[in-house]
Amino acid sequence: MALGPKGGKPDPNDKRALSDDVFLREVDEAVRKDELENFWTRYGRWLLGLAIAGLIAFGGYIWWSGQQRGNTEETGETFIQAIDKLQNEDEAGALEILKGIKESGQPAYRAMAELVEANLAMEKGDSKKAIAAYAKVAADDSLPDAFRDLALIRQTTAEFDTLEPQKVIDRLKPLAKPGHAWFGSAGEMTAISYLKMGKEDAAGQIFAQIAKQEELPESLKARATQMAGSLGIDAVQLDDTKGSASGDEDAEAKGKDK
Repeated sequence: MALGPKGGKPDPNDKRALSDDVFLREVDEAVRKDELENFWTRYGRWLLGLAIAGLIAFGGYIWWSGQQRGNTEETGETFIQAIDKLQNEDEAGALEILKGIKESGQPAYRAMAELVEANLAMEKGDSKKAIAAYAKVAADDSLPDAFRDLALIRQTTAEFDTLEPQKVIDRLKPLAKPGHAWFGSAGEMTAISYLKMGKEDAAGQIFAQIAKQEELPESLKARATQMAGSLGIDAVQLDDTKGSASGDEDAEAKGKDK
């Protein structure tokens, strides 16, 4: 086959070379066509099936998302009805609604329903039932931290008088840090636990930290300021970068020396 110089494109003046080039192109196109036809014959129906399955899956996801939003809104309205019944002193009716919410498959609303039931049990003096309900929510890894933290605070509050001080400190350590949403409650219980252990310096540091948190209730801050002062710590002068209710190293070290 006649090719141009250095094996490049055919010489435009060489008719045989041009004819051979055209033939090669036709053969190449025919081969590609045959390969495409064979590929489609072998895999075409599978590709078509995958495409259809993909469309079905996408449509199903859109439908599922819409259903989830609709179910969430419906469950939210149902939860409000339960609260309304409680406000109207219809506890039996509220509990019946809450039971349905717990079976709805909505984790957040299930947790809210369980917390409301636990609070009701606590108000009735059934602390055993309430504590078990709080513990269940606190241990549920599928729930957002906001629900689990609240349940842990409520559980620890209910058990506080019966727990060993160190257990309270260890349990509340993740929450008893300045800046955490539950620092006020967790910090106060931690500080009291340190007092029970005779670690007054550690307790005083925590009370002083609580007193300096602007977002906490004034009653809690006033109580913490008084406690810190009684332990010889000026809450106003305390460097707010020092100490932690979770067991600051300096504060805890001082407590151990006592």
